[in-house]
Amino acid sequence: MKERTVVFVIYEGFQPLDLVGPHEVFHHAGRLAGGYRCQVVAPRSGPVQAASGLPVHAGYGVDEVDPGSVDTVVVAGGQGVDQARLDARLTGWIREAGASARRVTSVCSGAFLLAAAGLLDGRRATTHWAREQQLIREHPAVEVDCEPIFIRDGPVWTSAGVTAGMDLALALVEDDLGREVARAVAREMVMFLRRPGGQSQFSVALWSKEPATDPVRAAVSAVHADPGARHGIADLAQNARLSPRHLQRRFTAELGMPPAAYVERVRVEAAQHALADSRDTIDAIALRCGFGSAETLRRTFHRHLGIAPSEYRARFRSTTAAHAEPQQEQERS
Repeated sequence: MKERTVVFVIYEGFQPLDLVGPHEVFHHAGRLAGGYRCQVVAPRSGPVQAASGLPVHAGYGVDEVDPGSVDTVVVAGGQGVDQARLDARLTGWIREAGASARRVTSVCSGAFLLAAAGLLDGRRATTHWAREQQLIREHPAVEVDCEPIFIRDGPVWTSAGVTAGMDLALALVEDDLGREVARAVAREMVMFLRRPGGQSQFSVALWSKEPATDPVRAAVSAVHADPGARHGIADLAQNARLSPRHLQRRFTAELGMPPAAYVERVRVEAAQHALADSRDTIDAIALRCGFGSAETLRRTFHRHLGIAPSEYRARFRSTTAAHAEPQQEQERS
């Protein structure tokens, strides 16, 4: 394969894993099959301090790299991205490279640099779940979807937070060199070739607005106080002291989703906490959180998180719960 230049863009306050993780994926792929030349580029060559304080040497400044010579651009995210996107030289170079490169990509909040360079307008893109609303607010021309681990929209690839850059890099390697090479890299680096599920399995409750009025606030409080209780529209209307039809309208207007959808999201969140922090069986958790059966819980988990409850427990179980005496549990898969 013809050697392809992969340029990693960093700046003061970048997230070091956004650089090192993808860089290692390309390094391993190059060692197995050849074809990659990796460069680290910053606004100026020399030492660059990551957000954690880790010093990294950038071999090149943007003025030293011809944007037309780049095959793939990988833009790191990090706390410093808000300042970096004000650097006209940096965003200008990214814009030029994006116009001629075969692919332009971002890791985590690096999407804000691509957006500042105008490369995400009219495209579907993702970023770290905690930055979703900021990207939507500041770049309305971008179709933001923070559920996928990474998104490809034509020559533009964007990925979720931090370690998702490695998922992205594996997908880029697979696109270049085929599935077998990507699988070999994943095995060597002890990674999923395709990580199951999306960002929602990691995110905290940022999915809902705050209620604006006391009646809707009363309904929401009742749901959170006991997710497993009866929360049909008549029950919630009684808490809100409104008619069911009136509550349905006001609830949807204030929170952006109907009451039934809100109740389901709260129950999923309650089940997530129970799976991670307790040794209760999945059947018991399903009953306590209002799902009725383990099968209903399983279907709902797959719809919202893309994985089964048992798999969620295996990934996120607390150290205390994991090392406690195990209980027998069965789940229909």
